[in-house]
Amino acid sequence: MNTLKNNREFQNIYNYGNKCFGRYSLIFFNKNNLNISRFGFVASKKTGKAFCRNRIKRLFREYIRLNEDKFSSNYDIIIVGKKIFGEEINNLKYQDIEKDLNKILKTSKILNIKSEKK
Repeated sequence: MNTLKNNREFQNIYNYGNKCFGRYSLIFFNKNNLNISRFGFVASKKTGKAFCRNRIKRLFREYIRLNEDKFSSNYDIIIVGKKIFGEEINNLKYQDIEKDLNKILKTSKILNIKSEKK
């Protein structure tokens, strides 16, 4: 997984990129000139204490790790945890976050998930 490191990269995506909202998170995304997608994870102090912020970022990283092959290439993506995520962190499961992120990323056409037939 390739990550966004410096503030300049984050500010570029915030200022010139697009955004999509979900229940627990929002994403900022922008095309890049590389052959890879890069990711950034943000959980502000509004979401909760340090253990809560770290758990939020761990859940986001786990989602990316499991679904990295489904992403369209050439995107810089920042995933931001919302305040409600921190408030409900004790009751949430990974599946809730996965469902929320799948919905957001499908609407933004970044994620390529094919419908599964049963």
